[in-house]
Amino acid sequence: MLLRRPQFLSIRPFSSSATAYKHVSHIGGKPILLPQNVSFSPSPTALAVTGPLGSTSVLLHPFVHLNFPENNTLEVSVEDAEIKVQRQMWGTTRTHIHNAIIGMTEGFKLPLYLVGVGYRAQLEQDPRGNFEGGSGKRLTMKLGYSHSVHVPVPSYIQCEVPTPTKIQLFCTDKHLLGLFAAKVRSYRKPEPYKGKGIFVGDEKIRIKSVKKK
Repeated sequence: MLLRRPQFLSIRPFSSSATAYKHVSHIGGKPILLPQNVSFSPSPTALAVTGPLGSTSVLLHPFVHLNFPENNTLEVSVEDAEIKVQRQMWGTTRTHIHNAIIGMTEGFKLPLYLVGVGYRAQLEQDPRGNFEGGSGKRLTMKLGYSHSVHVPVPSYIQCEVPTPTKIQLFCTDKHLLGLFAAKVRSYRKPEPYKGKGIFVGDEKIRIKSVKKK
């Protein structure tokens, strides 16, 4: 009869006191470098950002605090990161401020591509002029319908059509730029069978294979 040695279990020490964990925001905690050609005017409810391309403002919640540890650095913090709403708005506010700085110094560009046989676009004068805040121009697109699609260009959007199948958009507000691009895309969304439609930026879709009977 074989005798086995007893197996000694390793005992893990533990402490009765729980370790306190504090929530942090990986995005909100990053400092923002401030360009020299941008000025700021903070207030209790908003932060005004002025640059070479204009001025804009970012809404600030009462629990959001702005700190300037150095002349060219901005830090965003909240009163209590353990509260979910404050933790969410921490990173969101930091992103909005960063986008406002880029918009007032460089702006945002976004290309749209028309993919499909006979798909064409051109920029022409809008017969309605500056009606409802328009820029006086409109996009006229042929997207496979029996009629042409007309999309008025807002005054805050700069639009160019360098080629019949490419539309170049420019705006100082990233959110407004995305909304207008989504509106243009909605007239012919990319479909997964033939890969036709209006593609925004580097958008790609997976082509589905058609089952043969």
